[in-house]
Amino acid sequence: MTTQTEISQSPILPRPHAARSVPSDAATTVVETRKGWQLVNLRELWQYRALLYFLVWRDVKVRYKQTALGAVWAILQPAAMMVVFTLVFGRLAKLPTGDIAYPLFAYCGLLPWTFFAASIASAGSSVVASERLITKVYFPRLAIPLAAVGTAVVDLMIACSLLVVLMWWFGAGFSASMLLAPLCLLPIMIFAVGVGSLLAALTVMYRDFRHVVPIMVQVWLFATPTVYMKLPADGSTFVHWLAMFNPMTSLVAGFRAAVLGGEMPWLGLVLSTGLALLTVAVGCLYFRRVEDSFADTI
Repeated sequence: MTTQTEISQSPILPRPHAARSVPSDAATTVVETRKGWQLVNLRELWQYRALLYFLVWRDVKVRYKQTALGAVWAILQPAAMMVVFTLVFGRLAKLPTGDIAYPLFAYCGLLPWTFFAASIASAGSSVVASERLITKVYFPRLAIPLAAVGTAVVDLMIACSLLVVLMWWFGAGFSASMLLAPLCLLPIMIFAVGVGSLLAALTVMYRDFRHVVPIMVQVWLFATPTVYMKLPADGSTFVHWLAMFNPMTSLVAGFRAAVLGGEMPWLGLVLSTGLALLTVAVGCLYFRRVEDSFADTI
């Protein structure tokens, strides 16, 4: 009786076979810490393409949520800059633009530049802004700056509608060369991904870059021929040096030549595209190098 009593009062231990069985064909994802320099895992990014789409759509909705004008703000920013530069450089300074009306000339240059500036500014702060998402769930972190650039692409498509209106208003003809405009925008997107990814990683490690990026964008704007055809001969040597090694110089000029006609800077486009590819390689490599410490650093 004593033995039976002790057995009945003993705790009931779960049987080994009571554990939940896992199907043999179930997919298992193993997350490992990487060390050193790592290449971009394009296959992983493709697997998370749905997440990238929803990140872009989320940023678009948040940007224009509870606004009276909505997506019109994507047009107002380059349009306001066009008005200011038209008054300063078009009416007062009377910069030469050939046979093209200055408002159309300026807007055609500001359109790709505004896209590039918005891309690197948003991508640079995107990782820090996604602190809660990064610290709770695993996904390829590179999708965050990519989504910031994708959001700027949506704004670019909306802002292109005003370009069509300006071309009609000023009587600019539509030609077959306009088909080259997307080919000029593609290197700008690649360049924006490279610079944005690099700034995103640097901003996590060094928060000073949040203050450096706006200043860099302003200097970069005037070092790029967005509102003028070329730099004056008596300009600053530093600005001339920036324009010479600035890939946006040929990319903006190529987009303007494709839309409004003119000589395409083919050599500059090739060199700028190569520099854009080099930048995206360096930016993504550094991003992958430090992304494992994002959750602890943020």
